[in-house]
Amino acid sequence: MNDVLDVALRLIVVFVAFLVLPLVVGQTEHKVMAHMQGRLGPMYAGGFHGWAQLVADGVKFAQKEDVVPADADRRIFQLAPAVALLPYLLVLLAIPIGPAEGAVGQVVDAGIFFVLAVMGVGVLGSLMAGWASANKFSLLGGLRTAAQLLAYELPMLLAAASVAMAAGTVSLVGIVAAFHWWWVPWQIVGALVFFVAGLAELQRPPFDMPVADSEIIFGAYTEYTGLRFALFLLAEYAGIVVLCGLTTVLFLGGWHGPWGAEGLGWVWTLLKTAVLAFVVIWLRVTYPRLREDQLQKLSWTLLVPLALAQIALTGIVKVAIQ
Repeated sequence: MNDVLDVALRLIVVFVAFLVLPLVVGQTEHKVMAHMQGRLGPMYAGGFHGWAQLVADGVKFAQKEDVVPADADRRIFQLAPAVALLPYLLVLLAIPIGPAEGAVGQVVDAGIFFVLAVMGVGVLGSLMAGWASANKFSLLGGLRTAAQLLAYELPMLLAAASVAMAAGTVSLVGIVAAFHWWWVPWQIVGALVFFVAGLAELQRPPFDMPVADSEIIFGAYTEYTGLRFALFLLAEYAGIVVLCGLTTVLFLGGWHGPWGAEGLGWVWTLLKTAVLAFVVIWLRVTYPRLREDQLQKLSWTLLVPLALAQIALTGIVKVAIQ
């Protein structure tokens, strides 16, 4: 009975985190972008430092009419937001935030395989939305999503394989347990490849070609309104939390802290994740959108060779150590 209660409590905590953390990231993005771009409205409108803007956005989406195009494939159109959102909840269950057994929703022995496979399913939500909307702009956005997924899934997998080789395990808990601080310069190239490829899979700027408003309105999500559109936005911010959390666990030592401060545990994991989320927001403000040819060139001519080089380096160092 105690085991059942323990599992239920962990699932509840992960579900609450899944609902809260993406909203915190979204609110932070509004404020950070407002400060970086000098926009007074998002900085101060709505109570103390504009805190009520997040509530206003939620009310606005809830009040909008839920419209389904007459020629759309209704079932797939309505299912797409859930397909885009729910995989990130499953991934969040497997990300350990502390050394204790209760600091992870569910321990998965093949953690890397699980999280990368499930994250790939989330991208199908955009493909379903683009195909089912009966809109040429939406279809074009879905096709761009497919091309982006094919280009950046490979370097992301190769970068994760490198750190799995270093740790000698594919378990996320095992990778963090095997972490040493000298891994940071050793695996820095793999970390950069993983992070950049993850941004591209999330379609975050500067990799937001599938939702390029200046070219194809809003891509696969053009026909969505109300809460269904809000679910796609929530999926984007949940993806940021998951990507930053995975980067922390795989490449930055997870709950390990500097200067002997190991006792803080999950605080270090959340702090590192928050810093990486700030970097994601910073990149959105700093860099313009890439062209489609630049997107493909970056992956196939730079990230894939770098990931392969990182695997070769990891193998050489492992052999030398042994």
